[in-house]
Amino acid sequence: MKTQSKKIIACLGILTTLLVSCKDLTELNVNPNGVQAGAVNPNLIMPTVLTETAKLYTNLGFQDIAGVVQHTQKDAWFNGHNDYDWGGDQSWTPYYDQLRNNELLYKRAVEQNLEFQQGVALVMKSYLFGLITDLWGDAPYTNALKGEQGGTEFIAPKYDDQGTIYAGILADLEKANTLLSKPKSAYSSIVENVDVYYAGDPAKWQKFANSLRLRYFMRISAKQPDIAKAGIEKIMANLAQNPIIDDASADATMAYVGNNANDAWPSNTVFDISGSNYRRIKMGATLVKPMQATNDPRLAIWAKKVEVPLSVDASLPAGTDKIVNGIRLLSPDKVGNTPIDTDPNYVGLPASVSQLPSTYNFNPTPGQTSVNPHVSYLNEIYMQAKGTLLKARLMSAAEVRFILAEAAQKGWAVGDAKTHYEAGVRASLTAWGLASSYNAFIAQKGVAYDGTLAQVMGQKWIASWTSATESWFDYRRTGLPALNSGPAAKRKAIPLRFYYMRDELNLNKANSASAIEKLEMTTNSQSDGKNSAWSKPWVVQGTGKPW
Repeated sequence: MKTQSKKIIACLGILTTLLVSCKDLTELNVNPNGVQAGAVNPNLIMPTVLTETAKLYTNLGFQDIAGVVQHTQKDAWFNGHNDYDWGGDQSWTPYYDQLRNNELLYKRAVEQNLEFQQGVALVMKSYLFGLITDLWGDAPYTNALKGEQGGTEFIAPKYDDQGTIYAGILADLEKANTLLSKPKSAYSSIVENVDVYYAGDPAKWQKFANSLRLRYFMRISAKQPDIAKAGIEKIMANLAQNPIIDDASADATMAYVGNNANDAWPSNTVFDISGSNYRRIKMGATLVKPMQATNDPRLAIWAKKVEVPLSVDASLPAGTDKIVNGIRLLSPDKVGNTPIDTDPNYVGLPASVSQLPSTYNFNPTPGQTSVNPHVSYLNEIYMQAKGTLLKARLMSAAEVRFILAEAAQKGWAVGDAKTHYEAGVRASLTAWGLASSYNAFIAQKGVAYDGTLAQVMGQKWIASWTSATESWFDYRRTGLPALNSGPAAKRKAIPLRFYYMRDELNLNKANSASAIEKLEMTTNSQSDGKNSAWSKPWVVQGTGKPW
């Protein structure tokens, strides 16, 4: 018995040791050098949400979406930028990554009763969910960001319809307007340097919130005109309670730090030794030509003059092709019937021509080398990692004013269309350091207000340079400007949305299939079926737009 008792005591001792060891291991799983989600200061989360969202938006509007709306084109077989050959490669994972960070920001701000941080988080939630539904269509919303709760309904969340998402966005922005309505002195724990947009200024964040409300009311205006009209008129009826971004000084922007490739302007060559990111992007002819026609001063800020202009001279001997005094001289027989652009200053690359057998404007280095001195590169400021004009531009006074000009043209009670239109032009010039050029520019034929929606949307499209994503959604909603896909494009029409990505189709099969079923196929959907970049999401179904 004594021997057995000793064995039992020994076993109990071992068991106790194991239990204590297990407890110790659990404690060791807490990183003593890290900050736990339940204790993190929301000011530590805010910079990540703001900077990463700004970079996501700029990468869209400066890269492939700039190709869709034909601000730029790329040389050397860039199918995605020029030709819309996308497939299911675009992913919303980076957007949801930031939404999870933002959810923690909001949760911690609520727990600590920090109203400024709550308001900022609601604005950023709206911005990110707005991008997701604008880009893809129906998407996880009410059950999103809840994966830690477990359960199929949260791990593979349902897709909410666009109408529900837009309504939720507008409700959150209205709540943010209230949270951000106090003077700065009334808020606690504002840390100015973590707010890379507005340096902790609640008044400017309030303007941002209400300006986004204008954006999304106009977004749904073709589907829910009564709601859009009432919402915009309510804002404009009481600007004291609902201030908006009314001049360029309140634009929602982020400057780039430029210390490394991750915090530098997207096309810079400082961290790209080959210079490829900058060198391959050319001005789009679709943008250059109307800017040339109106002597637009922004063109010289955005574009570089052609290095070697072309000149066709009938007096030259047959077979002439030579460079004299920096000009490439061609006899007519060398040109034949090939269309070329001999403008001595700026030449844009037409949409979707980079894969054609013939090279545009006598490109001497077709293919992947792509050093074309006869087409305009972007201005050399875009070779830099940072600069006073190299900003992510999430929302601008120009956009707000053009929204209001459109609303006024609809007959809504928002003021005078001409006044808003002219203010939009002025705000864009001011943002690019050209305020002194306004009087001469607005007097130009084609710029002076003519009362047409085409003119308003055309100037709004130009003003969205480097933020082209909003112009894509405007085109989808209005068909303006009247863009045409180029000869090598995947379809003979401009795409309308991103494909749902392959991972989502495989891992959230039932819910993604349900969302795809609600898309409207068009003649341009073709072999893609409903999950096509040319299928219509809810926001344009039944509107007859853009084609």
